[in-house]
Amino acid sequence: MNKINKTSLKVLNLFLVVVFLVVSGFGCSLQSAQQTAAIAPITLTYWRVWDDQDAFDQVIRDYQLIHPNVTINYRKFRYEEFEAELLNALAEDRGPDIFSIPEALLKKYQSKLTPMPAQLKLGYIVEKSYFGIKKEQVVEIRTDKTPTLREIKDQYADTVYADAVIDNQVYGLPLSLDTLVMYYNKDILNQAGIAQLPIDWKTFQEDVVKMTKFETQNVILQSGTALGTGYNVERMFDILSVLMMQNGAIMANAQGYPTFFSNIKVGGQTINPGLTALQFYADFALPLKQVYSWNNTMDNSLSAFMAGKVGFFFGYNYHLAQIRSQSRVNFGIAPLPQIAGNPVKNYANYWLEVVSKKSKYQNEAWDFILFANKPAEVKKYLAETNRPTAQKALIASQQDSEDLHASVGQILTAATWYRGQDVNAAELAFKEMAERFLLVTINSEISNVMSVATQKVTQTINAQ
Repeated sequence: MNKINKTSLKVLNLFLVVVFLVVSGFGCSLQSAQQTAAIAPITLTYWRVWDDQDAFDQVIRDYQLIHPNVTINYRKFRYEEFEAELLNALAEDRGPDIFSIPEALLKKYQSKLTPMPAQLKLGYIVEKSYFGIKKEQVVEIRTDKTPTLREIKDQYADTVYADAVIDNQVYGLPLSLDTLVMYYNKDILNQAGIAQLPIDWKTFQEDVVKMTKFETQNVILQSGTALGTGYNVERMFDILSVLMMQNGAIMANAQGYPTFFSNIKVGGQTINPGLTALQFYADFALPLKQVYSWNNTMDNSLSAFMAGKVGFFFGYNYHLAQIRSQSRVNFGIAPLPQIAGNPVKNYANYWLEVVSKKSKYQNEAWDFILFANKPAEVKKYLAETNRPTAQKALIASQQDSEDLHASVGQILTAATWYRGQDVNAAELAFKEMAERFLLVTINSEISNVMSVATQKVTQTINAQ
């Protein structure tokens, strides 16, 4: 009996020693150097265009609740200065940890980026209690898996997977995704007796004829739409691209080289869907065509729409703030018309949040991007900026929005196409092609116009 009591006494004494060490704080001193390093103060530098910092304030605050050691230094740039400043900073090793780029520039920047790792190892400060006696904060190092390729495909619009995944690596994720939509002047449509918005291009043509007004045969007072030319149509490249895509043109082959003017076989017939789409587009700027409503002497299409002189204007959600602030047009927003009987196809325009290969904090940088993309967090960003979502699960939450319904209703059918390292050169090639097409009269000249445009876009692919 005495032997048992002595053993019990030893166990009790050992227990009291452990409790004393914990309560006295001695246990904290056993924290490893790895744990200390995991919560060392760091600063992530984040560069973007368009959005002010208040668009991210709440998301950043939420992130710092679980990672109080991380400071996020946000900086907004003007679009015109951003790329030059970014490239200079990266070359001089003073660039940001996280930054945004248009999806069209991802391959251009690929060598400067670090893809999303398969897992992230980060420190978390958590509260623990010992024997119900004392609560204290301790460091936990967790290894968390990042989303798989299948999960990325399931979560985001299909075009995100097609654009952001290269060689089975995720190089960026979007916070929002814009699609090309149709703005319309309600007063002009009402005056023309148009009660229903066109959902196909044939009806669209008929409505354009009803809305266009002339002072003389060639002097246009009011345009049914602003299409057909190269240099004074906002986002002309996107509009002509989606017309080709809707008509069945394959914009590029597996190697990325342009094929938008290649012939294809349909029902035993050889057709050129790219050429047909270009002709459709150009008709709106050809005086002898019934749908003539625009020419290259007129103002920029966005400016003309804001001045109340255009019935239909094609643009993006990002045009909305400018139209509202700079005009008094009574307008609405509708989905892009389609070709009746053909598969629905729309055009995407969006930016990706990416991590610099030179960042010292790549894990933390990717962790913040993934945190900001959690549905509960990205909804705060979308609400603050009034932007359309890129995530499938959030489409329903925006479909009742007068501003966003047209765009979000199209993200599942939206796509882009690769146009090389020099996007501006590719877009210029399309503008020049449209202008030259308006001047040609014979088939050999048309073929040359097509060939030159293809060559110029090919040069942007070979530039890599």
